[in-house]
Amino acid sequence: MNQGIYEELVTQLISTKLNELDKDNFIYKLSNLDKAEAATFLSKHIAATVHKALNLINGEYAIEQQINIANKIILFLKEELKNEDFNDNLIDTEGKILKAVFSRIDAHFSDLELHLKEITPYTRLTHSELFTGGNTGLSLESELKKEILSANRVDLLVSFIKWKGVIILKREFDEFIKRGGQLRVITTTYMGASDLKAIQLLASLDNTEVKISYNTGNERLHAKAYLFFRNTGFHTGYIGSSNFSRTALTDGLEWNLKVTSKEVGHIIDKFQKTFESYWQNPEFETFDDSKHRVKLNEALNHGKSIGQPNISFFDLKPYPFQKEILEKLEVERSVHDRSKNLLVAATGTGKTVISAFDFKRFIENRPKARLLYVAHRKEILTQALGTFRGVLKNNNFGELWVDGLEPTNNEHVFASVQTLNNQISTLTLSSSYYDFIIIDEVHHISASSYRPIVNHFEPEILLGLTATPERMDGSNILSDFSGRIAAEIRLPEALNRKLLCPFQYFGITDSVDLGSVKWEKGKYVISELSDLYTANDRRVREIIHNLEKYTKDISDVRAIGFCISIDHAKFMAEKFTLAGFKAAHISSKHNKGREQIKQKLQRKEINYLFVVDIFNEGVDIPEIDTVLFLRPTESLTIFLQQLGRGLRLADNKDCLTVLDFVANARPEYNFEGKFRALIGKTNSSVKKEVEDNFPHLPLGCSIILEKKAKEYILDNIRNATSLNRNQIIQRIANFEHQSDLDLTLKNFIEITHIPIEAIYKKDCWSRLCQLAGKLPDFSSGIEKNILTAIRNKWLSTNSNSYFRFLLQIAKSEFKISILDFNEVEQKMLLMLHYDVWQKAAGFADLETSINSIGESPILVNEIIEVLELLLDKIDFSETAINLPFKQPLKIHARYTRDQILTAFELNTFYKQSSNREGVAENKELNTEILFVDLIKSEEDFSPTTMYDDYAISDSLFHWQSQNQTRADSGKGVTYIKHKSLDKTILLFVREKAKNEHKTTMGYIFIGKVNYVNHYGSKPMSIRWELEEPIPNYLWKDVVKLAIG
Repeated sequence: MNQGIYEELVTQLISTKLNELDKDNFIYKLSNLDKAEAATFLSKHIAATVHKALNLINGEYAIEQQINIANKIILFLKEELKNEDFNDNLIDTEGKILKAVFSRIDAHFSDLELHLKEITPYTRLTHSELFTGGNTGLSLESELKKEILSANRVDLLVSFIKWKGVIILKREFDEFIKRGGQLRVITTTYMGASDLKAIQLLASLDNTEVKISYNTGNERLHAKAYLFFRNTGFHTGYIGSSNFSRTALTDGLEWNLKVTSKEVGHIIDKFQKTFESYWQNPEFETFDDSKHRVKLNEALNHGKSIGQPNISFFDLKPYPFQKEILEKLEVERSVHDRSKNLLVAATGTGKTVISAFDFKRFIENRPKARLLYVAHRKEILTQALGTFRGVLKNNNFGELWVDGLEPTNNEHVFASVQTLNNQISTLTLSSSYYDFIIIDEVHHISASSYRPIVNHFEPEILLGLTATPERMDGSNILSDFSGRIAAEIRLPEALNRKLLCPFQYFGITDSVDLGSVKWEKGKYVISELSDLYTANDRRVREIIHNLEKYTKDISDVRAIGFCISIDHAKFMAEKFTLAGFKAAHISSKHNKGREQIKQKLQRKEINYLFVVDIFNEGVDIPEIDTVLFLRPTESLTIFLQQLGRGLRLADNKDCLTVLDFVANARPEYNFEGKFRALIGKTNSSVKKEVEDNFPHLPLGCSIILEKKAKEYILDNIRNATSLNRNQIIQRIANFEHQSDLDLTLKNFIEITHIPIEAIYKKDCWSRLCQLAGKLPDFSSGIEKNILTAIRNKWLSTNSNSYFRFLLQIAKSEFKISILDFNEVEQKMLLMLHYDVWQKAAGFADLETSINSIGESPILVNEIIEVLELLLDKIDFSETAINLPFKQPLKIHARYTRDQILTAFELNTFYKQSSNREGVAENKELNTEILFVDLIKSEEDFSPTTMYDDYAISDSLFHWQSQNQTRADSGKGVTYIKHKSLDKTILLFVREKAKNEHKTTMGYIFIGKVNYVNHYGSKPMSIRWELEEPIPNYLWKDVVKLAIG
């Protein structure tokens, strides 16, 4: 037995182990089971034993068998204790869980399912949970909203309350109060940190009482706790470090423990009693705004602390998201043979750092490579030179060529575009002199000062950096970069790393209906929008009203409002000025006064600047704290550029307030793309995120949609994602009117934003085109097989090597001779066989099987088009793995289960494996495959399973075995001793069973793992060391306990 302290019931096993101890070398202490605690100890022990036993039951009728056993235990207790009351505890054989009971009379909702979705906490009512402020899982904010909506009484105990903490929960408190809920708040004037307006707002609510301690000289209350009392008895509480502020509720590294009355009732009980004792303490005074406003304001001012240090640091190690971008750049060059690469990222998110790491990787193989870094300002060049020196760990690296400074040699030069352009005609450098050229702020590339430089040099690598790839002047910078953006620093990643300022995004219902506004070439007709927006003053009044509603002080902001036209911007500025606000407007035509207007906005001599175009040329104001979207923005890139204007970090700016006026839009307008960009990668659909009020936002961010705005958005997304077959056919038929591009699968997806998964849910692309009159009629006996292969297999696969192999076969029209292929290639042919036919045999041999796939030239062309599209989207590196046998799978690529089983010889041509378990073993190869679903439960949140399997770091993985696996015998021993047994353990991981399109997901090949240690038995929890690190693109999903 392990040495240490215990509080363990002595079982027969423990008794035996104690008797086996050498009494001369060990001592131990036993105590009698206390009468008062006996029921608790014994019931916990029995519960654990029953839990373990029920987990052993598997199969189709497992639930029925578990219920039967549970009822037998209850009946035994009834008979043993002669107590008929135990009949009440017998479980209904149907195995149901009661979720809610509500009166139908005067109900404030009509759809019970929807109502429950809105009010039921993700983390359930019976399970405790720890919130740590990490960037995965749920935010405290999203959970508190549901707790409020489902409670009958809420008690809050916090040191301070901030306006931006209250406003993000205001709608939930309003609904809670409306239903008769009671709110009690205890707070303090600690450090003057509370906002007067926030306390006033809470105190103004019905059924609400706020009590305040004014003891600023010797403040003792530092508790932070929230209690949600429910008449059903399912009370929940949150105890931790979060005060009532936006930062604490969203992105702070705050630890908060959720406790439940059903799990730790004694904690909830103590919580309530302690709160009540505080409530009755005269030190806490009831706040009445009409009587105590001055007193509170003075106390807050007295308690304010002066300033805080501004700390910054430079880390030479790239973050995981930066590694992912570096990998994408490398794949563009090595896989896709594209050496002119465009990197897009908001200002301040580390573009220069990434370019330095990119060059560092380049010179590992080319140590004598020459670098030219071009920018238009000396400050940018100086900062870039410092960054490169830090990353390369060489303080002598590089020289400036700007403002009279000249390099002593030309090998590593950081030059201004003006200096370089002035001397380009006299340069004695050949066009190929520089191996690696970086152009910062590359959206200027079409300007006359940049063209001579771009035209003169022909580097091996050209890397462009910009925050604004789409220009309103019509110039297309993508033409210099292979027609594509190579990599982007996505907003959620930059926000999670606090490289950008967090946002509070309010989706406000717009009174203007855009449903009938004309739509041409992928966007609304500007003149029609402009006429709508300037028709009368009603919308202006609504905008001002919402500014008052959602900002702390409507006259103390630095706001930028994006308008549809010069007339619209001028109209808004004039109306705001007439309303008493300091406002101005600007467009690309205002070149002369631009700098003056910028300075006025910085100094708050004007508070509202209404702009046309994109506000990206020469005006960059980090202090902007409010963004108004007063027009629909069809381009996602332009929307992100506009939003990025307010996301710059600045002193005394804790978050950006965004007011987006959401109108009833045309079906072509793409809300889904906008919100996916704000949310980032999640394992649920955008529709579900909107329905659930955005529980997975980046750290510190909130999205709050007004009721009607939310309906507009959900209707738009539903219509876009639930297109029926005829609607897709109609879109194909009308494609020539929406775009000048040729009708191809790739172009269709790009223009219509219809995902490839949605297309193949309906039919083959060729059949849809034929029904739209774009292809001649055709017939094929294997059309359904091809459709299934694409939809269920290839869209769940992501492998450069496998797709290229399939493409090669497809271009030969699947006419092959098996003798032309080696052992590994024959395994890929067998993988293809199962992809298409999804069963063993069916043909005389494998060669005949493959040849049969090419019977329809139209379908062969479609297969080629799909494979080329999937190949073009690959943005990660896959690598070979060294195993004792030959197989075709690559590390970090994604494969279906059947492809994996085939590669490791568990599927053969004549026999298909029936394996559908979490492990698969090939004893002949002495290899075992571990299949891991990171999210196992169909529930939104399952505390019992979500931490079973996860990465501890990029090289360590925590895995829980099957329930019957024990450490002292059988398979458990082979895991522990796999090295001495020469047994290979391979790990395959996927995010969850099905993706947002309800398609079965493939598994990512993580590679070989080696045993480190374990704990527990039946099941075992094993820590594996990975031979290859976790792929960058999977990092956020697999590292569940990360804090950033």
